[in-house]
Amino acid sequence: MRSPLTVRPVLLWSLAACLVSAAPLSGDPLRILLFTRTEGFRHASIADGVAMIGRIAGDRGWVVDHTEETDAFEPATLALYDAVVWLSTTGDVLDPPQEAAFEDYVSSDGGYVGIHAAADCEYLWPWYGELLGGGAWFRSHPAIQAATLHLESPGHPGAGLFEAETSFTDEWYNFRANPRPAVEVIMTIDEDSYDPGRGMGEDHPIVWAHQLDAGRAFYTVLGHLPATYGDMRFEEQIRRAILWSAGVLIFEDGFESGGVSAW
Repeated sequence: MRSPLTVRPVLLWSLAACLVSAAPLSGDPLRILLFTRTEGFRHASIADGVAMIGRIAGDRGWVVDHTEETDAFEPATLALYDAVVWLSTTGDVLDPPQEAAFEDYVSSDGGYVGIHAAADCEYLWPWYGELLGGGAWFRSHPAIQAATLHLESPGHPGAGLFEAETSFTDEWYNFRANPRPAVEVIMTIDEDSYDPGRGMGEDHPIVWAHQLDAGRAFYTVLGHLPATYGDMRFEEQIRRAILWSAGVLIFEDGFESGGVSAW
């Protein structure tokens, strides 16, 4: 847990109060920065995502600060947070000093959770491609439709409550690169189960995670539809992904797991 600092006024509002009974391992409340700035397409479901993360935080005593301002991306403010969630951010949202501050934050034990259109931003920032995983920026998507998802890494906290095979309806991204060589793939999509357009072929990851220096990064393609944020399988995936990115829950293959108070 990072040392507490004075909260800067750039943060717009707080979604949850501190409840020690739901605190992470250090005894302090988990602190999350929720970032939803858009400089391109703006998803109507952002409000639903903010509400979902607010519910998660309120139930467990996390502190979540929601902002669309970029002033939070400076070292002293980022040091307040255990993880930063990029919720359907689009376009070029940070300037070079802010980018450098976020690079340092993640590389120094910070957490990143990217949801849906977080893959549709910062195309000119090479490090962000590494953060996503292997340069897996958004390339295209077909019409919204149901598809079959396969759980590949059930031991990872980011698997949430998804079963080995699941039918789910959302907007399925095709990516500029397959992230597999750089990440731990958690879920894939079966391109034979829907019309992918110019898809990615037999191996099409849609949820994954990896470490970047001392930091942790998680990404999920789910989250285009407002209804997705009311699905308990998805909500649990994001809750556990936040805990994992914050270093509270660790992939169980050879690493120490978080304590019960984190849950």
